[in-house]
Amino acid sequence: MDTEIKNAVSAADQDAQYDDRAKRLLGNKTILAHILVKTVDEFRGMDPKDVVSYIEGEPFISVVPVEPGLTNAKKEEAGQRIVGFNTENSEINEGLVRFDIVFYVRTPSAGGGKDGLSQIIVNAEAQKDAPTEYNVLNRAIFYVSRLVSSQKERDFVNTNYDDIKRVFSIWICMNMSQNSMNYVHLTNDSLLGSYEWGGKIDLLNIVLIGLSQELPDHDEKYELHRLLGALLSKKLTSDEKLNIIETEYDIPIEDSLRKDVSVMCNLSQGIREDATDEANAKIIMNMHRDGYSSEQIARIVEKTIDEVEAVIKKREPVLA
Repeated sequence: MDTEIKNAVSAADQDAQYDDRAKRLLGNKTILAHILVKTVDEFRGMDPKDVVSYIEGEPFISVVPVEPGLTNAKKEEAGQRIVGFNTENSEINEGLVRFDIVFYVRTPSAGGGKDGLSQIIVNAEAQKDAPTEYNVLNRAIFYVSRLVSSQKERDFVNTNYDDIKRVFSIWICMNMSQNSMNYVHLTNDSLLGSYEWGGKIDLLNIVLIGLSQELPDHDEKYELHRLLGALLSKKLTSDEKLNIIETEYDIPIEDSLRKDVSVMCNLSQGIREDATDEANAKIIMNMHRDGYSSEQIARIVEKTIDEVEAVIKKREPVLA
């Protein structure tokens, strides 16, 4: 395997590991509670610490397929047919697109559902930046639609459409030009007459959160953006992140959270260093091809002559 391919594979692997840690951090119940307080009406004004207990079980992280027909799985328990989210080993359905994070949360409002509390289904997605090959909103609409359609046989049966649960798809997009938040939902416009159609117009909900590259000040307006920005930042050190999380948001730093933050920061540092090394290697090889001596190259790129010659020796077979 040549150097270019090795570097590409290494970079892809580091990126994948970084993405995995980012999802694990966002999937922390306390972090999810902070997100819910700022995005779901039923939780607005609540203390995130109180919201944590409304999140049912452990969030599913990168295990539930998005594809129609594969989101759910059937199994037998005590002679009964049970339908739930498909959490089969990822190797079985390798290559499938999966929800980053998906979970059930009970709401404190009165209504149906077990324990006298209604449930909603929440999906959270993290994007390193706005994709260029499609619009995020279109993908969010597909995801929120899947969260509704996949409820058949899992959350409601036959034609019991009134049992459909509300769904939220929350998209966190990093490296945007500004901090932003948009709420996309259904509206009902009367075009003729005043007939009142029954049904739940609030079933489908999309929240788009844009995080700028610069961390905003700790202000109520940008409270969620600062938390998420600090958590996902590639510039802050592990200690800086943990300090913001603990002192400004009163989030207890458990060992698992500390480890995920530390690993993500190390991966981020590694990605930056690899990118710098790759850029330097390209400069060295370009200058070498243009006839510059090792001494001249070393002086310009601020490396030793031995380091420059090692790069040339390693890269020359690739150029042959």
